[in-house]
Amino acid sequence: MVHWNFGDLFDGCGEVLPPDTPALIHGERVVNWGELTARSNNLARALLEQGASAGDKVAIYLRNCPEYMETLVACFKARLVPVNVNYRYLDDELHYIFDNSDAVAVVHGEEFREHIASLDSRLPGMHWIEVGDTYEKLALTGNGTPLNIERSGDDLLFIYTGGTTGMPKAVMWRQEDLWFAFSSGATSPCNAGAPVESPAAHLENLRNFGTVFNQIVACPLMHGTGLLTSVAALFGGGCVITLTQPGLDVEELWDTVEKQHVNGLIIVGDAFARPMLKSLKENPGRWDISSLQMMLSSGVMWSPSVKEGLLSYNASMLLVDAFGSSEALGFGSSTSGAGTTAKSARFTIGPDCKVFTEDFIEVEPGSGVKGFIARPGPIPMGYYKDEEKTAETFPTVDGVRYSIPGDWCTVEADGTLNLLGRGSACINSAGEKIYPEEVEEALKTHLHVDDALVFGIDDEKWGQAVTAVVSLSEGQSVEARELSQYVRTRLADYKSPKAIYAVKTMFRAPNGKADYKAAKAYVAALK
Repeated sequence: MVHWNFGDLFDGCGEVLPPDTPALIHGERVVNWGELTARSNNLARALLEQGASAGDKVAIYLRNCPEYMETLVACFKARLVPVNVNYRYLDDELHYIFDNSDAVAVVHGEEFREHIASLDSRLPGMHWIEVGDTYEKLALTGNGTPLNIERSGDDLLFIYTGGTTGMPKAVMWRQEDLWFAFSSGATSPCNAGAPVESPAAHLENLRNFGTVFNQIVACPLMHGTGLLTSVAALFGGGCVITLTQPGLDVEELWDTVEKQHVNGLIIVGDAFARPMLKSLKENPGRWDISSLQMMLSSGVMWSPSVKEGLLSYNASMLLVDAFGSSEALGFGSSTSGAGTTAKSARFTIGPDCKVFTEDFIEVEPGSGVKGFIARPGPIPMGYYKDEEKTAETFPTVDGVRYSIPGDWCTVEADGTLNLLGRGSACINSAGEKIYPEEVEEALKTHLHVDDALVFGIDDEKWGQAVTAVVSLSEGQSVEARELSQYVRTRLADYKSPKAIYAVKTMFRAPNGKADYKAAKAYVAALK
């Protein structure tokens, strides 16, 4: 029986890919495939020698850097479970992740040394591996040969997702399920879309075609979008490029695209795309971005006007809006090219996906009925240590197990999806359901609005009052009343914000996702 295991696949990549081919690039630093193979093998062996055993968890507490991917690959090879850690967390939040995941080791950056020191006594027996001298000693000690251990498709990967309510939860993916959830699980990136029937066939394709793609991961590797696209790129024999600055530096990004002749770019919606487009407009002719074949975004809205602007600088590239989550990949996608820019939040539904009402009745296309998008296998096993939430998110309907993270949508007559938003963020105002993303998109079409977040604030009259915070273009000033009226020209009156506040910096995480909690706290403090 064929088993797809990430450790086995990366062992195979190390054998068939030319050792001097770049695998990871970070500024001036290049880690080729020969180095990645040897260093990850040494690190995997060191983790096991320190007492870890198959199934143990290893937390990765790093910003984007080559060591992140090296540690990830090492965990796969040692049959250890990688755990992503949000580097913005403070001590109690970090303790929760390390404790909840049952991590036995933490690979962390030097910049987080103060947090680690405060947690050491609270987590006795934890192995702390700091990137620097300690990490390098482990990565360089040994002969770099494969571990030659038997692995399984049941080996796991954890993706901690904060969600919108409650404590972060670890989504448990079997590696074999995740492989088939990737596009490369069904087709080979280096074999013109032909089916791949076995790991050996996939590796033979790599042997014949070699590296075919390099991509910049502009969003954090600690989140699902950056993590999963990077793993998929390496499986395809590609090169993962990370940026050196801790935040989004659009000049470094475009400099790197030109210098490295980058083919792909991974971003998260308008939070990345708007400043990227602005930089291109303000620096006409400065960068050659003709090497770009594809930009991919996932997780938040990507406005049509921004897509059109980016395509004006490279009409040959494709812009892919992927609709998925940590709980399931492949809900749908929207692809835009020159002259074919898709509407915001409109997606072609993924194979086998369905839309159910809250009573698990399948929504009829064109009916206008709102429902939840649902994806059958391959999907995760559930949430680690949370059987109740697992049963809620991964229900069985008519004998089929689905992933239903809670994204509301309608189904058009042609079968396309119109995404409305995550159910837990839905605003209930005077009995009407209002989806924040819809109002945010309306606000962002205003000429002077760069970004917007919309949420509900408890209100005696409305139950929840639709409220917005906006960031305006530099040097611009717009009255709240004008913006509210502007929304009314695009949406029903009841969806228009009752209050709008201008802010200098939008409340977003490094991955571009909305921080509604911080935005609400800001508004509450003003009252």
